[in-house]
Parts: sequence; structure tokens; C-alpha cells
Amino acid sequence: MSTSVPFLDVLDPAFDFGAPEVLAAQAESWYATSPIGLLVLRYGQANELLRDRRLDHNGKRYLETNGIFDGPIYDWFVPMIVNHEGEDHRRLRRLTSKAFTARTVENLRPFIRAQAEQLTEGLASGEGCEFVEDFGARLPLAVMCQLLGVPPEHYDVFGTWTRDIGLVFSLATGGEVVARVEAAVRGLNDYADFLIGEKAARPADDLTSALVAACQADDGRVSADELRNLLVTLVFGAQDNTRYQLANAMVVFAEHPEQWTLLGRRPELAAQAVEEVMRWLPSAGTIYRFAAEDFDYEGLHIARETFLTMCVSAAQRDPRAHKNANRFDITAVRDNPPLQFGAGPHHCLGAALARVEIGEALPILAARLGPPSHAGPMDWQGPLGIQGPDTLPLRFG
Repeated sequence: MSTSVPFLDVLDPAFDFGAPEVLAAQAESWYATSPIGLLVLRYGQANELLRDRRLDHNGKRYLETNGIFDGPIYDWFVPMIVNHEGEDHRRLRRLTSKAFTARTVENLRPFIRAQAEQLTEGLASGEGCEFVEDFGARLPLAVMCQLLGVPPEHYDVFGTWTRDIGLVFSLATGGEVVARVEAAVRGLNDYADFLIGEKAARPADDLTSALVAACQADDGRVSADELRNLLVTLVFGAQDNTRYQLANAMVVFAEHPEQWTLLGRRPELAAQAVEEVMRWLPSAGTIYRFAAEDFDYEGLHIARETFLTMCVSAAQRDPRAHKNANRFDITAVRDNPPLQFGAGPHHCLGAALARVEIGEALPILAARLGPPSHAGPMDWQGPLGIQGPDTLPLRFG
């Protein structure tokens, strides 16, 4: 490997994918080295490699690299749908797709809008807010519970588990992360079993009932353990990323108040605003893969089991992929879609729901409230895995 390849210390607590050193590394090379493996910095290569069948998720290897060889996290993460390939992956994805349809998402739109309006009224009634607690976490939690058929009285305890399980992609940061993820997996496994039993006995118009019915009609090709794992994974995917993306949107608009005012005047820009917010400050700041075999790519030999991190945050500001890439502009029509939902066979099933939630919320907030500004320090999650504030004190206009 050439000695001229940039090195980036992503484990430094002060590291930031938006820092000048990252932009300089991206200009010099499509990849960099780091303490955890290769970093893919440019959009074109990240997009190609996310679709490359010579790479896989290898959940077992990922956990073992982070010191986890057994236990609740291991038993949930290794069999997760994203860690299956080929026919096994297609079998589980077909089941989920039967229940997680475009019609299901569209039918949730009035509920999402009503929740967003109610939560926005709460923000408007005070002088300031803690946005994550008062809006960012509540909206996707309510939507996910409505989707799965979780009763409102269970929202709070459910919300704690769903917040902590997303830390599975931040294991390299150490500290109390492992204990929090483990407790979340235990709680969600138990709740999923309860929910499956409830919906098998008393089916309703919700995703859990649809999944249970699909499994019953599938002649046992999906086991009870697989169904539980699918539900826990859907909980994780449907709530965590959207919560952080809503908070990230507020961080971005606090830096660009004129864009907030524009959205308030022109709600028809909502869909473009969602894409631009996800491009500028994605909640999935990095996506990992392992090399499943030895291969050569753009002059670089990649050995089997090499750990590659697609640096979504940096790649989505790559000037090779977007005109005026370093400008946040909700009126811009971008040529390339965000990378944070992955690509190819493993493209996130919940991408459409996330877009609808954020697309309903942003114009309601912008029409009702003045531009956001920081009212205190943020408690930031990142840069590896999920990226965004855990706490975000704000004032509006």
C-alpha cells in the first residue's frame, strides 16, 4: 500500500468527517487508512462498493472485531436480515416486503401529519425546547408503534430500548455502549414475543399482524426466532435513524435560517428539503462492509476480511457527485441519491417511511415556527455509525 495514502484517526473523540483534513484526504485519494480499516471517501466508489457482491455485512466478524463473541447482542445481530446473503436474504426480504408496502406507508401519512402538527403546537407554546425529547424522538416512536400495533401506554419504555439498540453501530467507541445495547436487545426480544402472541390471537390492521399472517401462510419457512429477529430489526430501523435525521435537520437549518424561511413559504419544496438534509448531514454517517474474498479495486488489493467504512458524510459532499456540493440548498435538484439507506439488495426497506415522516414534519415546523437557533450545548452521537445529537436545546424565531 502506498505511503502517500491519507490516514484519518476516526477513533479520536474530536474527529469530524466535515473537517478540512477529510476534504483534503478526499481530494487526494478515493480512500484513506484508519485504526479500524479502509475509509471510502468518494461518492462514486462508495456507491459502487455498497453494491459489490464481493463485500458483505459479516455481522459475526463485525461483533468479534468489537470483542463480542456471544450473548444477547450476538444472538440478535448475527442472524439479522442484513447479515444474510443470496436466497436466505431474499426469503426474509420477501416476507417483510409483503407487509411493508408502499400502500402501508401512504396509509400512515395522515397519522404522521396529525402527530407532527400536535408536537409542533407543543413547541410553539414554549419559549424553548429540548428538540430530541419534545419532537425528534416522539414522532418516529409514535409512527413506529402505530405501524407495529404497539399501544400508546407502552411508548415510553419502548422508546428507551429503541434509542439504545442503534448504538450497535458505535461499538468501537467503547464505554457503556455494550451494556446499553444488550439491555435494549433483551427488552425488545421479550416485547416482540409478547406482541407476536397478541397479534396471533387477536389480529389487527398493523404490520405485526401482517407479518404473523405471512409467516403462518409460508408453511414454516420462517421460524419463530426469525420472526422475532425481523420485528426487533424493524423497530431499530424504523425509529433510530429517523429520530437522528430530524434532529440533524434542525442543526442544519440553525446554520441556514434563510433556507428554513424559504421552506415555510414554499412547502412544495419539502421533498427536496428532505433529500438535501440527508445529503448534508445524514443520520447514518458511516456504513460498514467486509471483503468476502480477495479482490482488486481501482488499483488497490483488498484482502479477504478487510474492514471497509463507506464515509457517507464525506461522500455526499463529494464535488465529483454533486454540483455545488459544499452548498446547502433545498431548491437544488441533485443528480445522485443519498447513500445512507445503502444500495443494491440490502437497500433499506424503511427508506420510504423515513422520507414521508421527515417530509411531513419539516414544512409543518417551518410554517408554524421561526428559524431554529441553539439554546445550549448539544450532546453529539458520532462520528461512527449513527450520527446526530442525543440532546438538542433550541429556540425558534
